[in-house]
Amino acid sequence: MASNHKSSAARPVSRGGVGLTGRPPSGIRPLSGNIRVATAMPPGTARPGSRGGPIGTGGVLSSQIKVADRPVTQQGLTGMKTGMKGPQRQILDKSYYLGLLRSKISELTTEVNKLQKEIEMYNQENSVYLSYEKRAETLAVEIKEFQGQLADYNMLVDKLNTNTEMEEVMNDYNMLKAQNDRETQSMDVIFTERQAKEKQMRSVEEEIEQEKQAADDIIKNMSLENQVKYLEMKATNEKLLQELDTLQQQLDSQNMKKESMEAEIAHSQVKQEAVLLHEKLYELESHRDQMIAEDKSIGSPMEEREKLLKQVKDDNQEIASMERQLTDIKEKINQFNEEIRQLDMDLEEHQDSTNYGWKIIEKNTESFKKQV
Repeated sequence: MASNHKSSAARPVSRGGVGLTGRPPSGIRPLSGNIRVATAMPPGTARPGSRGGPIGTGGVLSSQIKVADRPVTQQGLTGMKTGMKGPQRQILDKSYYLGLLRSKISELTTEVNKLQKEIEMYNQENSVYLSYEKRAETLAVEIKEFQGQLADYNMLVDKLNTNTEMEEVMNDYNMLKAQNDRETQSMDVIFTERQAKEKQMRSVEEEIEQEKQAADDIIKNMSLENQVKYLEMKATNEKLLQELDTLQQQLDSQNMKKESMEAEIAHSQVKQEAVLLHEKLYELESHRDQMIAEDKSIGSPMEEREKLLKQVKDDNQEIASMERQLTDIKEKINQFNEEIRQLDMDLEEHQDSTNYGWKIIEKNTESFKKQV
């Protein structure tokens, strides 16, 4: 405190309490209404945003302060302005989104108008292309006709240059005309057959439609349970058809693979021998499996003996029944033979009586003729 008083006393003071240097001491300087003085700042620290240094022991700032470096607003002192970083708008309210939406809508409208113009241009080009295509078709037909006429004229010029006789030209003409007539007749026949086939196809399609309609009517008249069953069977049928197509494709691929492998085997003697060995191995393995199965099926000797006795007994019973059936059949055969013999005798007697009657009729006829 003594040092402070000394320093303040040693400083010359002018009238009104202002020093000669034009700055009053900080202790007696009046505060401006627009300037806020920060309080509760620790000694020796600088004010944020200012260029001031640490406070000296005399209680005054040791360096000169420029007011231009301390911008002042209505709210008081502010720090130095720095460059803006990050987004310009901190609050994204309704107006921001409306503006963003309007900008996007305007961009979409512009793009739609652009695409519409391109579509109109493409449509115009397409219509022009179609007209050009039709014109090209007509011109192609005309060119073909002119080419035919040119070929005729060239042939005529060749005939004239080679001094061909008129009779030869007429012969060529007649030959070509006959050929054209034959081709025209064949074309007429083909056209007639085509019309008949198309008519037949239309009739078949109509019959198919009628059958479909009849099937739909039958399905509609079914009960609900039968309709459900029909739909299930139809779905199953479609599934099976798909599986059939898949299996058919697999079979075709396997057949192609088989044909390719057979072709490879046909050109290789080693592969042919390998195939023969594989076939022999398969036969031996099958025979081995058969023998193993037979060995497993064979039981003990007692079981085999009982099995054979039972088989013999069954066979004897079957033989006895067959013998009885054979005896019955023989008796029936003898009976049928007796009946046949009796019928033959009756037939012979009937034929004898018939012959005797015919002889009497012939005699009477001859006597009647003589009398006449």
